[in-house]
Amino acid sequence: MGEKRLKWANVPVGHHNPLAYAVSARDQSVIQMVEEAVRHGHVMLAYQAVVPSGRQDRPAFYEGLVRVLDETGRIIPAREFIDVIETMETGRIIDCLSLEKGIRTLREHPDIRLSINMSARSIGYPRWMRTLKRGLGQDPTVGERLILEITESSAMLVPELVVNFMADLQKKGISFALDDFGAGYTSFRYLRDFYFDILKIDGQFIRGIADNPDNQVLTRALISIAEQFDMVTVAESVERPNDALFLQNIGVHCLQGYYFGAPTVQPPWLEAARVAAMA
Repeated sequence: MGEKRLKWANVPVGHHNPLAYAVSARDQSVIQMVEEAVRHGHVMLAYQAVVPSGRQDRPAFYEGLVRVLDETGRIIPAREFIDVIETMETGRIIDCLSLEKGIRTLREHPDIRLSINMSARSIGYPRWMRTLKRGLGQDPTVGERLILEITESSAMLVPELVVNFMADLQKKGISFALDDFGAGYTSFRYLRDFYFDILKIDGQFIRGIADNPDNQVLTRALISIAEQFDMVTVAESVERPNDALFLQNIGVHCLQGYYFGAPTVQPPWLEAARVAAMA
């Protein structure tokens, strides 16, 4: 009887938890969809402004967030696959495509700075390095306008490799941002050795900070660490005006989040230029 029920539920024999099997099958389907999209280059960037505190009219730089599209052109939510493909070659190829598109954007728009996300696992990946060297060779201004973002958890996978990698590329003018700071377990010894240029404070400390004394204390501590190592601070996930004002008052250098605009595949600097021309 139990085996018959499993068959009626379209669950293979041997899988005794229909819900777990359904979740696993769905996840595998998403990964296959992502692999297919990446194989055909169905990837694009969405841009979100990072603005200086107290001066929101002129972004300090933009972050280029990778978007993977399914066969119908719809965006596949990153939360459904990003942790899994991080350890796969598909993750490396996404990093390559993201860098290719980011460099192209910098070449086409010489007045902007742009940050691109990458995994520490992509360090030494031949295609990624070729893409970067080609981009730097085609336009010597790209390096000084490119920011590479590495998450705290990714950097701690191979800290010594990241330190050497950063030192080599910083000589070419490239800046580095430590993303999601506070979400992981960075050793302060490595933080001293990394020499990141920008520290992005994880959104879990920022959302609702104006009304959360605990997060206020923690964020002040993170700002103090950044100041000690001469890093520019960016608060992520700023969603309310009172949070933005609080962060400005405690000395955060830059702010990023939906309060200043959602990520958009239409370059926001072009819209800003159009509005300015009509004024």
